[in-house]
Amino acid sequence: MPPLSPSSSPFAPGVDRRLFLSSLLGVAAAAGLSGCAGASAADSKAKGSLSAPLSAKVPSGTSLKIASYQNVQQLQFKLAGLTDLPFTVSSWVNIGAGPDVINAFRAKSLDVANNAGIPPIQAHYQGYDAKIVAINITRKPNYLFATKPGSDIHTVADFKGKKLAFSQGQAQGVVLLRALKEAGLAYDEVKLVPLTSNQFFTALQSGQVDIAPLANSQAPAYLKQYESKGARAITTDVVDLLNLLWAPTSVLADPAKAAAVAAYIPRWAQG
Repeated sequence: MPPLSPSSSPFAPGVDRRLFLSSLLGVAAAAGLSGCAGASAADSKAKGSLSAPLSAKVPSGTSLKIASYQNVQQLQFKLAGLTDLPFTVSSWVNIGAGPDVINAFRAKSLDVANNAGIPPIQAHYQGYDAKIVAINITRKPNYLFATKPGSDIHTVADFKGKKLAFSQGQAQGVVLLRALKEAGLAYDEVKLVPLTSNQFFTALQSGQVDIAPLANSQAPAYLKQYESKGARAITTDVVDLLNLLWAPTSVLADPAKAAAVAAYIPRWAQG
């Protein structure tokens, strides 16, 4: 798909916003991943406004605060030539971990983020009202397991009795549990150390954990520094299937921001 011009629109004029959101939720909505929560009057009002017609053009002056951990999103857009956003990015927020994204949503310092499938579920059970607006199915592993320096671990089977970094509300945690299951290891045969993914590097470096799941894009930097000291990577074929774009319901209830999010989706898919 070629880049869209500022005057073009990825949706038809007068499209019902609820239909637009529902069509993008697809299978995730059926699985209960849409993350709807809350019974307050404010939440009900926000949900009701989602049925208003979606603007055919992003209103002038509209801005979004978009998550871009370590500037990855800007770089992807630049390499793909996607520099014609029909709205202003008021802030590229250096944030990526699911729990941090949820906190930023709550603080209204972030309008839209991309994560794996777990954070919206976590938000739902915390009572935070958000919606998945786009889904990308991934078919290749996004993570590998990194050992601490000086480790004698070479396979997932060697995880038995070891301390493993475990991020309960993130995809890394799911990948770890699936890998243990595939290796025939019960959860009580290892020690799961509760951490968030942005703590994994420090935990490995200090020896707080023996193993941590790292994104394929993050592992080279760690190995470059510690491979000579006995750290190594253990690959896995476990796949976290979902890469998704999501936003607070309060953002989507704003007609201008909803139009901007809709315009952002095809660019996110290309980038």
